[in-house]
Amino acid sequence: MKSDTFHMSMLYDYYGELLTDKQKELFDLYYNEDLSLAEIAEHAGISRQGVRDAIVRSETILRDTEDKLGLVKKYGSYESKLDEIRQAAAYIAQVNAKLRNFEIAKNVDTILALTGEMK
Repeated sequence: MKSDTFHMSMLYDYYGELLTDKQKELFDLYYNEDLSLAEIAEHAGISRQGVRDAIVRSETILRDTEDKLGLVKKYGSYESKLDEIRQAAAYIAQVNAKLRNFEIAKNVDTILALTGEMK
């Protein structure tokens, strides 16, 4: 359930603007504020079933959009590749500590700084 909540939050971060204001509000209360359907229903003045239907519709919109665009999946791939680049640069820096080549050290620092900014 935690990973599904995280995944839905990521989808919301990328595609949340596709939802109506009401869908955004209910989604936020359910996923980010961790309120129950009954608590949200009371807050919103609608039935528990109405809240559930709105959240399920929102989830469907977000998942369908991700299926078409794949931005969250691409982000995960980029994140993984950035980690690999950082590890390779750190290894080069470690090896270069013995060589003490200023140009290599400068370039490693640039790579680490840029990948840090990208994260």
